[in-house]
Amino acid sequence: MGKMTLNQNSKINMLDGPLVPNIIKYALPLALTGILQQVFNAADIAVVGQFAGKEAMAAVGSNSPVIGLLVNLFVGISLGANVVIAHASGQKNDARIEKTVHTSILVSLIGGVLIAGIGEALAKPIVSVMGVPDDVSEMALLYLRIYVMGLPVIFLYNFESAIFRSRGNTRLPLVALLISGVVNVILNLFFVLVLKMTVDGVALATVISNLISSAMLFVFLLKSDDKIKVSFSKLKIDLEVLGKMLKIGVPSGLQGMVFSLSNIVVQSAINSLGATVMAASAAAFNLEIFSFYMMNSFGQACTTFVGQNFGARQNERCKKILRTCLILCLVFTMATCGLILLFSKYLLAIFNKDPEVISVGVLRLQLIFFAYIFSFAQENFSGYLRGFGVSAIPAISTVIGVCGTRLLWIFTVFRASPKFETIMLVYPISLGLTTLVMMMFTLIIRPAKKFSGKNDL
Repeated sequence: MGKMTLNQNSKINMLDGPLVPNIIKYALPLALTGILQQVFNAADIAVVGQFAGKEAMAAVGSNSPVIGLLVNLFVGISLGANVVIAHASGQKNDARIEKTVHTSILVSLIGGVLIAGIGEALAKPIVSVMGVPDDVSEMALLYLRIYVMGLPVIFLYNFESAIFRSRGNTRLPLVALLISGVVNVILNLFFVLVLKMTVDGVALATVISNLISSAMLFVFLLKSDDKIKVSFSKLKIDLEVLGKMLKIGVPSGLQGMVFSLSNIVVQSAINSLGATVMAASAAAFNLEIFSFYMMNSFGQACTTFVGQNFGARQNERCKKILRTCLILCLVFTMATCGLILLFSKYLLAIFNKDPEVISVGVLRLQLIFFAYIFSFAQENFSGYLRGFGVSAIPAISTVIGVCGTRLLWIFTVFRASPKFETIMLVYPISLGLTTLVMMMFTLIIRPAKKFSGKNDL
């Protein structure tokens, strides 16, 4: 195969040629990668749901918003690295690419250690604040503490993936996760069935799997024949590059954190309805997230394609990219949602065969997928703006439209009518408001015109 020729063969030319096949070629492996990441957690929940009971299943599922809160800041900063490298690629600025790659690797590892320490210190208060029931809380705490120990390698994988994606390569992150995902499932079954572990076993399996995927990508970077090749002698933090990464990434990361914080409040409301509703919500979440990753992949494609074309001063092409991503995202997301709804009862039974759990899970899927009618536009408008380096506007829109609405809804409407249906209705309402705000901001700013002639934010 030669010296890492997979890197070159997998790269997509974002600056020339037809947009539709190239965007699909970029987005689908990215969607599959996100789905595989979720399979880590889905495998955890399925194994404990089938072999350790619905309390253990609820304990794992209740941690999803907390884990999102801990991870999202650095996922946002990795998006900043993606945009900086994409701009530099469009400008053919090899020195900037090299500095960003090495800065990203160190930031991911240092940040992972710091957040892991904070997570360990705050694990018990977090579980307590979420209102996890007594029969679930000890297992939820154990799972969270083991999971956060793996944050350094989780952050490293996300930054490595962002590096490859910024150059148009979405296949290598997928290959790495495919291998580690198989390992994760095998370890889940071994720890739970053979060693008789519960949530601690599935958490440990997830950490080991993430270690494998991040190590594989690091080896690819060390041996790469592309501009993103990593050299130990060049590993240092460039302050100018870090500043540009933070300018784009921090608002996105804070947006994700606030988003997760609002979801913790929503999860607390779900927890108040008991273990059955918690288990049903956790199972449905692990199905609906497949459609979300399909939708999100086109938003990320929009960011990277726009980023490279903005760097190359091809601003008219940027507008074509937005239109193409919106259409493709709608088609692929609705197709995925339709398939999941068609087989929803059978898919939910994989996690738990309790008829009541399945019934509540189907209801959640129906309302969440209705909300995706609005969410697909929000994802792509956000991606479009971030491609130009405009990250604050999507963050503000999400804080106002999603987080504000959900917090207000839980503390007012849900308190007046404490039902699962009441909680779920906030999703289409909040996403609809956010999409409206995002579209208004995009029309007012008109970034392709505002930044015409500028490509170094």
